[in-house]
Amino acid sequence: MTGPLELSLIVGGVLVLASVLVSKISDRWGVPALLLFLALGMLAGSEGLGGIYFDDPSLANAIGIVCLALILFGGGLDTRWASVRPVLGPSATLATLGVVLTALLVALLAGRVFDLPWQGAFLVGAIISSTDAAAVLSILRSKGVSLRGNLRPLLELESGSNDPMAVFLTLLALQLLQNLAVSPAQIALRVVLQIGLGLLVGVASGELLARVLGHLRLGYEGLYPVFTLASALMIYAVTATLGGSGFLAVYVAGVAMARHDFTLRTSLMRFHDGVLWLAQIGLFLTLGLLVFPSHLVPLAGRGALIALWLTLVARPVAVLLLTLPFRSLSLRERVFVSWVGLRGAAPILLATYPLVAGVPQSDLIFNVVFFVVLVSVVVQGTTIPLVARWLRLDAPLLTRPSYPIEYTGGRGLSDAFVELTVPEGALAAGHTLGELNLPPELLVILIARENEFLFPSGGSALEVGDRLLVLADPNVLQRSLAHTGMIRIHG
Repeated sequence: MTGPLELSLIVGGVLVLASVLVSKISDRWGVPALLLFLALGMLAGSEGLGGIYFDDPSLANAIGIVCLALILFGGGLDTRWASVRPVLGPSATLATLGVVLTALLVALLAGRVFDLPWQGAFLVGAIISSTDAAAVLSILRSKGVSLRGNLRPLLELESGSNDPMAVFLTLLALQLLQNLAVSPAQIALRVVLQIGLGLLVGVASGELLARVLGHLRLGYEGLYPVFTLASALMIYAVTATLGGSGFLAVYVAGVAMARHDFTLRTSLMRFHDGVLWLAQIGLFLTLGLLVFPSHLVPLAGRGALIALWLTLVARPVAVLLLTLPFRSLSLRERVFVSWVGLRGAAPILLATYPLVAGVPQSDLIFNVVFFVVLVSVVVQGTTIPLVARWLRLDAPLLTRPSYPIEYTGGRGLSDAFVELTVPEGALAAGHTLGELNLPPELLVILIARENEFLFPSGGSALEVGDRLLVLADPNVLQRSLAHTGMIRIHG
C-alpha cells in the first residue's frame, strides 16, 4: 500500500531524474539548465500537469539556504586561486559596491512601476542585485566557447562572493519595510561583521579542513565526503550564528581548501560537483513549484520593463563606472561583464524572505523577481555566446581528458598529478621522452592524444597537442622544467 512518504519519494525521484535528462537539452542547444529546472518545477506544480500544490515559503526558504550553501562550497572548491588572484580588485568591487549600486538603480524604477514605498522598491532592487555566473559558464561550455584573458575567473569570483551583500541588503530592506529603526552606525557594523566574519571563518575553516584531510586516516573512503559535506554545512551555520555571512564563509572555505593538495582530492571534488548539481536541481525545482504561473501574467509588461532596465541600464552603469580604476580591463571586457549579469538561484531564494516575513505585497515582490529572472535567463542566457564573439572575447573551449587513473597521495608525500601540454611550436614535438632528458623527479604516467590514452616509454614520440599526466611535486615542477623550454604546465 502506497503511503504519503512513498508517494513523495516517487514524485521527487521522477522530478530529479527528469531534471538530469533534460540537462541534455542544455548541453545540446545551450539553453540554461536552471531555466529547464524551473520549467520542470512549474510544470509539476498546481497549475501544471503534475498538479502538486506547494505553498510553503518557509520550507522553500530552508531548502534554498541549504542548497545555496552547498552550491557555493562546491563552486569554491572548483575555483583556482592562481587564476582569481589577479582579478581580486574588480571582483571584490563588483561584489560589494556593484551590488549596492545595482540595487539602488533598480529601486529607482521599481517604486514608480509598481507603486511601492521606497523601502519596498529598495527590497526589489536588493533581491535581484546578485548574479549567477555558473549559469553563464555552463552556457559557454555547452556552446564550446571559452573566454579570453581573466574574464572567466572574474565572473566566477564575483558571482561566488556577491550573494552575501545581496542577502545583507535584503534583510536591511525588510527591516526598513517593517519600520524598525536602523542607524547608519548599525548598518556599517553589520556590513563589517557580515564580510569580516565571513572571510575570517571561511579562510580559517578552509585551511583547517585541508590540513585535517591531509592527516585524517579513516577506515573507509566513503567517510571522507561525509566529513567534508558536514563541515560545509557547519561552516555556514556557525558563521551565521556568529552574525557573519554564512554564504561568504562556505564559498571562501572552498576556495581556501582548493589551494592545497589533500587526501582523495580528485574524488572529493567529483563528489561535491555531484552535490552541487543535486542542490541546483533541488533548489530550482522547489522554487518552480512555489510559483503560480497565472500570477506572472498580469505583471508581464511591468516585469519586462524592470528586467530591461536591469540589463541595459543598472548593471552596465554599475560595471562600467566601478571598473574604471582597473586599467587591466579593456572597454570590450567591461561591456561583456556588464551584459553577462545573469540572474539565477540567489534572487529567487531571496524573494522568499519577504514571504516568510509576511510583509505587505510580498506576493507581488516574489512574482516580479521570478519574472525578472526568467527574462534575464532567456534574453541574456541565449545571447552570451553571440556577444562574446561580437566583442572578439571568445576562444575555443579546451576540454581536458578524463584520465582513467587517480592518485590519492599519502602521508608525507607532496607529489600530485599535474597535467602538461605540448603547445604549437614546442621543441618537444617530434622528440621521444628519452630524448627530452626530463628530470628524475618527474614521472610521466599517461599521454592523452585526441581520444586515446598511451602508456609512455622512453621511445614514445610526442606530438603537438599531447597532454602528459605527470606525477611530480608541484612546488619543484616549474623549476625542474625550466631548463628544458620544451613543455609548459597546462593552465
